[in-house]
Amino acid sequence: MRYKLAGLDCAGCAARLEQELRRVKGLEKATINFAARSLDLPPEMLPAALEVIARVEPEVRLIETDGDETREENEKARRNLYRIIIATLLLVPGLIFNEQLHRTPYFWAEYAVLLAAYFLVGWPVIRTALRNLARGQFFDETFLMTVATAGAIAIHQLPEAVGVMLFYAVGEYFQERAVNRSRCSIAALLDIRPQYANLKLNGETRRVRPEEVEVGQAIVIKPGERVPLDGEVVDGVSFVDTSALTGEAVPRKVEKGEPILAGMINGHGLLTVRVTRPFEESSVARILELVENAAARKAPTEQFITAFSRYYTPAVVLGALALAVIPPLVFPGATFSTWVYRALVLLVISCPCALVVSIPLGYFGGIGAASRQGILVKGANFLDALTGLHTVVFDKTGTLTKGVFRVTQVVPHNGFQEDELLAVAAAAEVYSSHPIAQSIRAAYGQEIDPERIGEYREIPGHGISAMVDGKRVLAGNDRLMHREGIAHEVCNVAGTGIHVAVDGTFAGYIVISDEVKPDAGEAVARLKEFGVKNIVMLTGDEEAVARRVARDLGIDAYYAGLLPEDKVAKVEELEAGLPDRRRQKLAFMGDGINDAPVITRADVGVAMGGLGSDAAIEAADVVLMEDAPSRLATAIEIARYTGLIVRQNVVLALSIKAFFLILGAFGVATIWEAVFADVGVALAAIFNASRTLSYRPSTLK
Repeated sequence: MRYKLAGLDCAGCAARLEQELRRVKGLEKATINFAARSLDLPPEMLPAALEVIARVEPEVRLIETDGDETREENEKARRNLYRIIIATLLLVPGLIFNEQLHRTPYFWAEYAVLLAAYFLVGWPVIRTALRNLARGQFFDETFLMTVATAGAIAIHQLPEAVGVMLFYAVGEYFQERAVNRSRCSIAALLDIRPQYANLKLNGETRRVRPEEVEVGQAIVIKPGERVPLDGEVVDGVSFVDTSALTGEAVPRKVEKGEPILAGMINGHGLLTVRVTRPFEESSVARILELVENAAARKAPTEQFITAFSRYYTPAVVLGALALAVIPPLVFPGATFSTWVYRALVLLVISCPCALVVSIPLGYFGGIGAASRQGILVKGANFLDALTGLHTVVFDKTGTLTKGVFRVTQVVPHNGFQEDELLAVAAAAEVYSSHPIAQSIRAAYGQEIDPERIGEYREIPGHGISAMVDGKRVLAGNDRLMHREGIAHEVCNVAGTGIHVAVDGTFAGYIVISDEVKPDAGEAVARLKEFGVKNIVMLTGDEEAVARRVARDLGIDAYYAGLLPEDKVAKVEELEAGLPDRRRQKLAFMGDGINDAPVITRADVGVAMGGLGSDAAIEAADVVLMEDAPSRLATAIEIARYTGLIVRQNVVLALSIKAFFLILGAFGVATIWEAVFADVGVALAAIFNASRTLSYRPSTLK
């Protein structure tokens, strides 16, 4: 069950809480999503989790809904803003009259004004630091700020102490606003959850929650309403807006007998729909679940920064301590006050907030930008993997081609007639759900009595064997004819060929054609533009068909006549052959249920989600809601932009902090400059990370 973590404002605190939760048996895989401020827990582990939270972060509460949390956050933000304003008003006269009062009997007025400002904005930080110290947690940003400002007060640098706490509070305020704005952007982006359904029951229509509607019941969708559940249109004609699901704004026509998905918006027609799935299994519910869970899977960069911050802060504190103590003892004429001040500058600059907050926020925004385009990335780790693709492997049927087969030629042999050949092939394929079998039955166009068929058997990777009117009929590919020792004149045909034999005699073949998707060529071309070195196609189809499709699309290599297990073996072989296995990745894209094992095996499994099978979507790491292979290139573009933003933040934060650390160590930078550097870098990194949310791929700009 998902809970909201009300009051969790600190990324470092989130990492520490996650670490403590994972030490509890049963919560070893607990992951806190700081960007979404959520935690998934098994209901039976709730008491144990509450105990850990009370011990580690007593101000954090678990709540099931976020309405109260939003109001509480807004009220807290207002209180923080008022404190900042009042502290600023107190600091200004303190700065103006600091020198005049410092050496007079009225010096207490300076302390009264500046200490009031200090505690007004600094008390929440000091209280958190003291609470953490009592629990043995010595090194975090609140500890750094408290030590730095206490040291400044001790050496009579009150304005600097107030300035550190004030600007730290300003930075925290804007940081929280930026993170909340990102959360709101994601929430608005995913505001596709239908609020109600018009249930049609006993001739009457009443408004109910979508969760209350059962499979098989009828619902009415009025013009302008959002489709609440997946179903099949039983009455009416309309155009629906699918952009919330697919990212594609082109209206789609739906009429009687056609499927319609939850999350679409009805146009001007009135539709009656028979529900085919409960709400929790609907398209919109799956999208919401995938996106909400995505940020829980952390990218390697995030994992590194989390680990880095655990060692970075103690190292900086020890370095500052050494800077304060060693030079006065070693260098003649060096004073403790001078080097303590420099050590305090070091502490202020070293706060790791810029990295700890901005990097998860950048990935969170990248996942949101992909969702806006109908691309569901199941984790930041997969977003990272998309940037390093060396090889992309496509399944052919239904991925690069439409998967809509049509009989284009019937060629009889050995005295059989065209209609006789088509009839016997259709009868043999009567129980098959394969698109090729459906196309043969559609071309035959007559009812087939199942009583005529016996001993039906599917031969994986070859075809069908069945008794039709007492005769043994074989219908399948060329390999089936060779396997059964059937003499036949033609092996390769210009298309998908279904060879038919009756009682051991070759009866002829039927040519089935499948159209290439309009954007398949664009998909291959864009992948090559993005630097993908090897594009491969796998298919269970005939060699001649595979060769023609690969040639037309500009695919580098193809492998035909593969069984599902052969595809898995081929993907493993291609992965093993990557020049740099650690950095280079392989992606496989498919749509059918038989693609699920290969999708699972690849570094990045991609499913065509619009009309793809549930098994493929569940197995995939990336789901394309629109049946367009070119969307993979869009996903790579978004992933690379996100990676660029993350790298910018890492370089920005580390380089600026390193620069000011050196200045501070040599006494060039003051605490004022240090606090500006710390707060400024953190805000710059956070606002830079927020750019990923509004990114639009080049093809849409």
